[in-house]
Amino acid sequence: MREIPFSQPFLAGTELGFVAEAAASGQLANGGPFTSRCEQWLSEVTGSGLVLLASSGTGGLEAAMMLAGLGPGDEAIMPSFAYPTIASAVVRQGAAPVFVDVDPDTLNLDPARVREAVGPRTKAIAAVHYGGVGCDIDALMEIADGRLTVIEDAAHGLLASDRGRALGAIGDLGVYSFHETKNVTCGEGGALLVNDPALRERAETIWEKGTDRRRFLRGEVDRYSWVDVGSSFGASELAAAFLWGQLGAAASVTARRLAIWRRYHEAFAELEAAGQGRRPHVPAGQTHNGHLYYLVLPSAAAREAFIAELAGQGIVTSFHYVPLHSAPAGRRHGRSAGPMTQTDDLSRRLVRLPLWPDLDDEQVERVIAATRAGAARAATASA
Repeated sequence: MREIPFSQPFLAGTELGFVAEAAASGQLANGGPFTSRCEQWLSEVTGSGLVLLASSGTGGLEAAMMLAGLGPGDEAIMPSFAYPTIASAVVRQGAAPVFVDVDPDTLNLDPARVREAVGPRTKAIAAVHYGGVGCDIDALMEIADGRLTVIEDAAHGLLASDRGRALGAIGDLGVYSFHETKNVTCGEGGALLVNDPALRERAETIWEKGTDRRRFLRGEVDRYSWVDVGSSFGASELAAAFLWGQLGAAASVTARRLAIWRRYHEAFAELEAAGQGRRPHVPAGQTHNGHLYYLVLPSAAAREAFIAELAGQGIVTSFHYVPLHSAPAGRRHGRSAGPMTQTDDLSRRLVRLPLWPDLDDEQVERVIAATRAGAARAATASA
């Protein structure tokens, strides 16, 4: 019986041709025609005024924290249930991450906990759109009230939206990831969306290694020089060329992922009704992108039994984030604001199922059958 991997990168079939075209052009660094095409596509799809293609989502987050003006003594509020780079990007600025609990329905930031955590040192709110389901971004923007920078970690969020607004393009800044596990990929890559017009000029400077090179290219200065702190955040033209092939298939990839997600969701309704595994919740007004599908099992022991049973059937499943507030670096560099009841509980019980666009219908049904049986046995065994 064939193993069903947890994740597998999708290939549209056009990527290598575009990479060869980029290589033949002699333009290999950031800033060539494929970079421009990708940035323009993302800008048009999201409505963001400035999109900068990055070598990674991590780089996008690091640039965002620079643009937010974080420095020693400052704090940024974020969910503890998140990937570590959202916190390390804050620490690299000499600032401290402040971890707050999540909404148990969506696993996104709980605005009530964020409001309680805001203090005199708070400079930014960094929100994650978990699994491509938007957080309550309007509530966070209201809390920020123009005084705090709102950064959307939309690593999971390409082609997902909140009331018709693209995730990543609502806050002051947004970040996408094009890592190999994401809906579209260039292996390693990302993008920074600069939605606040007041931040655009500095964003270009930071992107150009701290120089005003973009102003020079537009003829606004007669030579470019070092004017600010920056770094080499841009993606190579070869990565952009690969990504361009992926973006051409983004709509069909998203449609297939959504079809698999919906089949899972329908199939596990009875499992949820029996208390053997809670399904994801998508609030009204949210349009997600099928990035991942998870179940919250009755206990940590049930999850471990479930993962082991499906592994025995050749189906790879996975837990997700270790909470940042309890991680060694999180304890060293950050602090918790209030209890982490939901984060601690849900992170021990959540399990993710295989979901990638080339998963065929037979494999999907095999995952469903194994999940139904495995969840039922795991719940009984851990009772």
